[in-house]
Amino acid sequence: MYKMELDPDIVKEFENLEVSTEKPTEEQLREFDADAPLQAPAKTQHPTYSTIPKFFHAPPPQNNALRQNLRKEAQSLFLQKRSQELLDNDELGALWTLLEKHCTQVTPVGQQLICYDDYQKLLEAVSTKCRKYLTARLYAKLQCHSMYPGKVEIVSIFNYTMRKVWLTQGRIGLSLYDEIGQGYLREIDMENYIIDIIPTLTQISSCVQPSFQSFYVCTVVKKFFFFLDPLHTGRIRIRDILASGLLTELLELRDEETPKESQEQNWFSMPSVLTVYGNYLNLDKDHNGMLSKQELAGYGSGTLTSVFLDRVFDECRTFDGEMDYKTFLDFVLALDNRHEPQSLHYLFRILDVQHKGYLTAQTLHYFFKGIQEQINAVNAEAVNFEDLKDEIFDMVKSKDPYKITLQDLINCGQAETVVSILIEFHKFWAYENREDGSHNV
Repeated sequence: MYKMELDPDIVKEFENLEVSTEKPTEEQLREFDADAPLQAPAKTQHPTYSTIPKFFHAPPPQNNALRQNLRKEAQSLFLQKRSQELLDNDELGALWTLLEKHCTQVTPVGQQLICYDDYQKLLEAVSTKCRKYLTARLYAKLQCHSMYPGKVEIVSIFNYTMRKVWLTQGRIGLSLYDEIGQGYLREIDMENYIIDIIPTLTQISSCVQPSFQSFYVCTVVKKFFFFLDPLHTGRIRIRDILASGLLTELLELRDEETPKESQEQNWFSMPSVLTVYGNYLNLDKDHNGMLSKQELAGYGSGTLTSVFLDRVFDECRTFDGEMDYKTFLDFVLALDNRHEPQSLHYLFRILDVQHKGYLTAQTLHYFFKGIQEQINAVNAEAVNFEDLKDEIFDMVKSKDPYKITLQDLINCGQAETVVSILIEFHKFWAYENREDGSHNV
């Protein structure tokens, strides 16, 4: 007979449960009201409550229109005040002029240096608004990295100030789209931000068609969320956007003239977006706007294994067994950036067939079968799995000699190679023949 096992935690809770064994009196039974609402537990007023200020204020509920409008108005006024504190181009130009005027020394190679005494004189000469950026702490930090004892390059002071202004300006701009007011942006917030800045992106506004704008915005937003929201929480912090460098890459498109090579390397550029979208259309052989497993098999070198593609469609979001453009973008970003932790997180989820949080020799063999199919298809020389397995474990150097975790992959520095030889025959064959230089099959 099947014996049911109780959860030890539940048993422990019942053991600690205090229940009275006294039988209720008749009077208590008459006064008992089964429909009476439960009383909230009495709030303990700790003595420190009167001295420690409240540091958390819950955001107003969405259905409270008055408080929501009040919060938005307060946020708008705060951001407006912060904008007024920023230095404009004229003020930055004036700062550079004063820096040159207070220069202490010019090196033989033309580097302009300033000592701390002259730096203090500079502080007296600049405006009050500018003085907030130029602090004694800033000078001390720059001095730690200076090659000249007791002096700092004036260009490093100016670059710091410019970057500080730019970051603050970027934070203010992004915060205007923070509908919740909690320091992060949802996907819809990020889409609205991109739509509004497109007119300022000279390289995009001059060529994007209205019918293609939604695809462009989708492609841009997807990269932000792929790298900054790998756990799919549906939101990304504004501070993470600024620290990631992705916004800088996007705003580079404001420059009218950029080399073609740089545009092709910039995911947000029109040539790059058109390439990704063009690949999607070329793979869509039946022109239904979605990709089947057979259609996706033609991606890249066309040698992604059937085993890997089966797992992609098992784990990723599909519609009636087919992949849409958004899911395709995640797929492309993962395969094009296999060395990045976010991509490894995506690929590890696919490799972890049993959802155990680690890969075993059995898991590796499961994916090797896909490689073996293609080896047989081209009549190539057979490869011993045991040798390949040992090589993979040697590359990863996992803490547990029988298990490979995601963190093991990230730490080993060989993750791109390990993943590639498991999912793509072209990469596998290049690895197998790396010593003799023969990559043809």
